[in-house]
Amino acid sequence: MSNAHSVRSALPGHPAGSTDSTRALLALGVGGFAIGTGEFVIMGLLPEVAHDVGISIPAAGHFISAYALGVVVGAPLLALFGARWPRRALLVALMAFSAVANFATVLVPGYLAVGFMRFASGLPHGTYFGVAALVAAGIAPPNRRARAVGFVMLGLTTALLVGVPVAAWLGQYFGWRAAFVLVGIIAALAMVLIRYCVPDLPSDTNVHPLRELGALLRPQVWLTLAIAAIGFSGSFASLAISSQH
Repeated sequence: MSNAHSVRSALPGHPAGSTDSTRALLALGVGGFAIGTGEFVIMGLLPEVAHDVGISIPAAGHFISAYALGVVVGAPLLALFGARWPRRALLVALMAFSAVANFATVLVPGYLAVGFMRFASGLPHGTYFGVAALVAAGIAPPNRRARAVGFVMLGLTTALLVGVPVAAWLGQYFGWRAAFVLVGIIAALAMVLIRYCVPDLPSDTNVHPLRELGALLRPQVWLTLAIAAIGFSGSFASLAISSQH
């Protein structure tokens, strides 16, 4: 019996091994919590970042764009390069990279260095959520896959409700870099939880990079991307503006 099957039987509504299932989904959710907190917290700390780095608040807003650029670049590239990796190993590597990038943000000086580290922090974002969703669906029975994926995405929602306010409070009272120390710690915790709580699912050996990129030829994909881009642009802009008042 495979690891996926043993954990699958433990999803809500499946009495056997419920602890294993809960731990696996919780570990994936903690990873989403770390990434979500790291993504959004800087929007509430733009005045502090601008003052420390010695730039204007609008210029500090470029750090938001740098992270977004990292997501755009990293999501397809890391997904393609890591397609043949065992999924748990890939998730551990992504969270380790996220932890290192956030800790490095604390240490680097200057506008360009901080901007580069924000770009690096965004690289694992899209790939993590994509792979984590696949893992969650893989350990769930067909009629509960959406629920399992939703449990993983709950980490991002919780980041907005809890993680971002707490990290922003730390950044305002102990310096903005303290917020990214917290994010790095959470990412490191998620890395450990995923390593020991998530089943070791095999990679898809039939994946081919060119076939995966073929999805970009479909107009529906670009329409979906445009809708998401417009929606998130408005959200990010409103959060960035409100942080200045």
